[in-house]
Amino acid sequence: MWFRRDLRLSDNTALVAAAERARADGGRVVPLFCLDDVLRAPSGNARLAFLYGCLSSLDASMDGHLVVRHGDPASVVPAVAQAVSASAVFHAEDFGPYGRRRDAAVGAALAEIDVAFPCVGSPYAVPPGEVVKEDGEPFRVFTPFSKGWRAHGWSDPVAAPTNVRWADGVRSDGVPEAPKVDAELPEPGEAAAKRTARRFWDSGLATYDERRNLPGDDGTSRLSPYLKWGCIHPRQLLAKLGRSAAHATFRSELCWREFYADVLWHRPDTVRQAFLESMRAMEVDTGTATDEPFRAWAEGRTGYPIVDAAMRQLLAEGWMHNRARMIVASFLVKDLHIDWTRGALWFMRHLVDGDVASNHHGWQWVAGTGTDPAPYFRVFNPTSQGEKFDPDGTYVRRYVPELRGVRGKAVHQPWTLPGGPPNGYPAPIVDHAAERAEALRRYEAVRARA
Repeated sequence: MWFRRDLRLSDNTALVAAAERARADGGRVVPLFCLDDVLRAPSGNARLAFLYGCLSSLDASMDGHLVVRHGDPASVVPAVAQAVSASAVFHAEDFGPYGRRRDAAVGAALAEIDVAFPCVGSPYAVPPGEVVKEDGEPFRVFTPFSKGWRAHGWSDPVAAPTNVRWADGVRSDGVPEAPKVDAELPEPGEAAAKRTARRFWDSGLATYDERRNLPGDDGTSRLSPYLKWGCIHPRQLLAKLGRSAAHATFRSELCWREFYADVLWHRPDTVRQAFLESMRAMEVDTGTATDEPFRAWAEGRTGYPIVDAAMRQLLAEGWMHNRARMIVASFLVKDLHIDWTRGALWFMRHLVDGDVASNHHGWQWVAGTGTDPAPYFRVFNPTSQGEKFDPDGTYVRRYVPELRGVRGKAVHQPWTLPGGPPNGYPAPIVDHAAERAEALRRYEAVRARA
């Protein structure tokens, strides 16, 4: 059983199939995880530390039988299969551009040594590519996709296999020691994922539709890191949802994750370039002149409190509230005029839940280069966004200590205070109104050329 983004025992159809094959053949299951440097290289320490914690948790759940090997999967997986005389390597399908290439290479190598490579299940309730229009074309807009996704439906979760006969004595490199991180990360692993889900069900789900956009409130599920690494499967969450407005909203958020995976499946080029071909001509600022504005954004010192709070949350927790993600993305792209890909890569380096499909297409949605039909002229005003979604300033004061003494809504406009911003907090690095006008000018130039 080759584990990848399915670091759990419950509702793991590939693992169930591997256990059944072993039981039928009188054999044993070798649980394998391959540390692939192609995937580790762009990951920051926070995501690696969380991954290694999830691997340790998985290892403990199978009584220390997890086999961890370091290297190229196209070499490692066949080598392990050959060493243990495996008849098959079970795995769940990967739909990302690299994952598809990697799996094709592994499958070809296994075929040369006459080892089967059965693909069972996926990280999604509905595998990418299965929800299409009546003419067979993929959906480009979320709402019609979501209707097709719900109509398609999904299977019920399956229980964890019992009495699995794990293989003994297979050499393992062991789970690496977690790198040092300053961020306060969530507890890793399947058991932690289930506890987080239960806590959300008990205290957050009923008001999710009302509270999910308030970054100062603990109104989100905090399940994204666990979904990223498959410590919990979306089917396990969907199976418990009812018909209330709050439940429907949470179901819709799970659907967004599947929509973006579907977009990437059909358009793997969108990892590096705009979904909308016309928007590739958008003028963006480049060169060394952008380095200091980018650093100010990345370090949370733009002078716009809601932006700075969000960027500091990212560094402090390896996670950021979704509303805040949209605000900071808009600021980078439309106030600083820096290409969305630079921000997307920064997020991928620091987010524990960094997922290429959701991250990159979320950035494109904000940047106006993606699937939203009329997006670019939507420019978030960081001040009004702060006043609307953090009305009491709770979020800002939590992550920007320089402003904790500022009362009321003034916390969102500290430059208006007598004497200016307190405690060394910076003045705004740009004038939002002027940069909004410049962003719209650049957009009109693109439209004129289209």
